[in-house]
Amino acid sequence: MQELSMSSKLKYIFSIPVIISALGYFVDIYDLLLFGIVRIPSLKALGLNPDADGTFILNCQMIGLLIGGVFWGIFGDKKGRLSVLFGSILVYSLANIACGFLPYFPKEHLVYQYAALRFIAGIGLAGELGAGITLVSESLPKSLRAIGTSVVAGFGLMGAVVAQLTVELAGGWNISYIIGGVMGILLLLLRISVSESGIYKNIVHKNVSKGNFLSFFTNKDRLIRYLKCIAVGLPTWYCIGILAVLANQFASEFGIKDLNPGKAIMWAYIGISVGDLMSGFISHALKSRKMAIFYMLIFTLVGVAIMLFGNTDTETKYYLFCVWLGFGTGYWAMFVTLAAEQFGTNIRNTATTTVPNMVRGLVPVMILAFDSLKGSFSVVESAAIVGIVVFGLAFYSALTISETHDRDLEFTE
Repeated sequence: MQELSMSSKLKYIFSIPVIISALGYFVDIYDLLLFGIVRIPSLKALGLNPDADGTFILNCQMIGLLIGGVFWGIFGDKKGRLSVLFGSILVYSLANIACGFLPYFPKEHLVYQYAALRFIAGIGLAGELGAGITLVSESLPKSLRAIGTSVVAGFGLMGAVVAQLTVELAGGWNISYIIGGVMGILLLLLRISVSESGIYKNIVHKNVSKGNFLSFFTNKDRLIRYLKCIAVGLPTWYCIGILAVLANQFASEFGIKDLNPGKAIMWAYIGISVGDLMSGFISHALKSRKMAIFYMLIFTLVGVAIMLFGNTDTETKYYLFCVWLGFGTGYWAMFVTLAAEQFGTNIRNTATTTVPNMVRGLVPVMILAFDSLKGSFSVVESAAIVGIVVFGLAFYSALTISETHDRDLEFTE
């Protein structure tokens, strides 16, 4: 195959599918992490408990992601990648605008109203990344897939940073929700210019089963591939869901006066944005998805160990470790790309959408284990035990999953 010129490479990397997917993921991450950032101020303002009620609402959002991942995954394989990009952003944008008006809702059962809106937002948010990565993976030459998807994630993940800055500058947590919803509606209008994946168009009229979620569980080889894809991504949300979102719980044990979860999330995502951008180039240089992920996992594990058992005695040090862990877990785009490349076109969107949302959906399980362990162990020890299990599964899966660097994606299951 003839080597692409530099101008051709840049044309692909900054093509409409990549740009629109990157903007979509930017809004997705903004809205996804906004609750984690405004959890304490919003719940205090509404007269709710930041810890007990906050955990319940966060879990509802994550369960929404889990259910939405299955729904949008199937929908994208049956009706096309663009159908998900339009439908999902409309759902979560409207839900976030509604969250902005929570102070005007009836005070009775307010926690359930907040939880219901985050659940709906979670369903909508579930479709964005998978459909975007699938569209980009199927639109770019295989030699540029890793770089293209890294550009999507590297730019998109900056949405977390903008979310934190918006909360600080907007003058109210509810205004931040409205801003996020409006950004989504505006992006919806831009998506009119995006074309459907050519690879997907080639199977539209073929007599092949599309979007069959149960097919992941009816074939042993396919099931093992699917579970390994999920396991590879677990450390990403362990670091965010426990070490960043619940940062305030580590403050007293480290002898720190106060830790702001919003700032912890922001600094982690600064690291993730850089790491995600770099992971594509690392994979491209190594000509390997799995080895790029493996090396980044090692880097992350070292950071977690030093953070939990080193001398993390100041707020600044904690946030610096969040940057470290963020950079290490910046293989998020690579892990989703790996999932896209593992499966055929007829179930690719289902895989690529459900896998990252299975990871997100397992956050409540990780938090439940973390909270349960705190009855017998310290906060730091509990986090470490959960981390050992999570990283153990990720390392095994990264080393044993099949390599997909040069795989042609025009195949069906």
